[in-house]
Amino acid sequence: CGSKAATDTEKEEEQKENPVDINITALKGPTAMGMVQFMDEAEQGKLTDENYQFSIAASADEVSPKLVQGETDIAAVPANLASVLYNKTEGKVQVLAVNTLGVLYLVENGNSVQSVADLKGKTIYASGKGSTPEYALDYILSANGIDPEKGVTIEWKSEHSECVAAISSTENGIAMLPQPFVTTAQTKNPAIRTALDLTEEWEKVQSGEDTKSMITGVVVARTEFVEEHPQAVEDFLEHYEDSVEYVNENTKEAAQLVGKYDIVTAEIAEKALPECNIVYMDGEDMKEQLSGYLEVLKNQNPQAVGGAVPGDDFYYIEK
Repeated sequence: CGSKAATDTEKEEEQKENPVDINITALKGPTAMGMVQFMDEAEQGKLTDENYQFSIAASADEVSPKLVQGETDIAAVPANLASVLYNKTEGKVQVLAVNTLGVLYLVENGNSVQSVADLKGKTIYASGKGSTPEYALDYILSANGIDPEKGVTIEWKSEHSECVAAISSTENGIAMLPQPFVTTAQTKNPAIRTALDLTEEWEKVQSGEDTKSMITGVVVARTEFVEEHPQAVEDFLEHYEDSVEYVNENTKEAAQLVGKYDIVTAEIAEKALPECNIVYMDGEDMKEQLSGYLEVLKNQNPQAVGGAVPGDDFYYIEK
């Protein structure tokens, strides 16, 4: 046992001398917003423990192949996609932390939707097919007696910005959007109102049961990377947690950084940040919340989680 401890210490010292290259991909939205202070410090050369390289993707479809092919080591992805990737790759990804709770809203260029029941027969513009938005909406519609296949028409767009464009040019148009895109839409067209908060609707459906939070986004890593570079993963998580704390406590300054990285403009970020539900949740707490959420999705549609809720090895718990 003594020799193992010595080896671990040697490993740590070696890592300090030889910083690890970490490729990180965030999504254009709350997941990247929580990382901006981290990104800024890395860019300014203030972080020397590891070599952090950040990129921002417009949709989750860009991220999955990069993870699978090893082009990115750590990525922010929709919560259900993490489970799908785990099942598809037979455990080659692990979830490190939950980073975004419920941020989905139904917005309307009009005044016809006051409740979920009012959506019957309507057309909804949305993006995020095959990930959290689709399954959350299906769950809420079904629980309110509306068949997601026949009771409404969902027009899928590839990016949130396309939904903003579609709703702005359609009278009484309805879109499902996450923050900060809700604020973007309202800035472009003040007539657009928030009709329903899907987190609230999710919780209403769950009430009386052991309520499971709606979880929108998580941070995952390649399992191989975690095993090869445990210290680098710890360093990443430490900076990431600091960044989330900074962003939540310094809206104005964080908004400037969000603008700098072209996620959305600083003006929109300043309004949207308080509504973005950016969090940092790891360890057992993450495991309990995320496994509960994935169970809810699986019960509604096993495809949503890639067939099965992942086993314990899916959850990264610091040794």
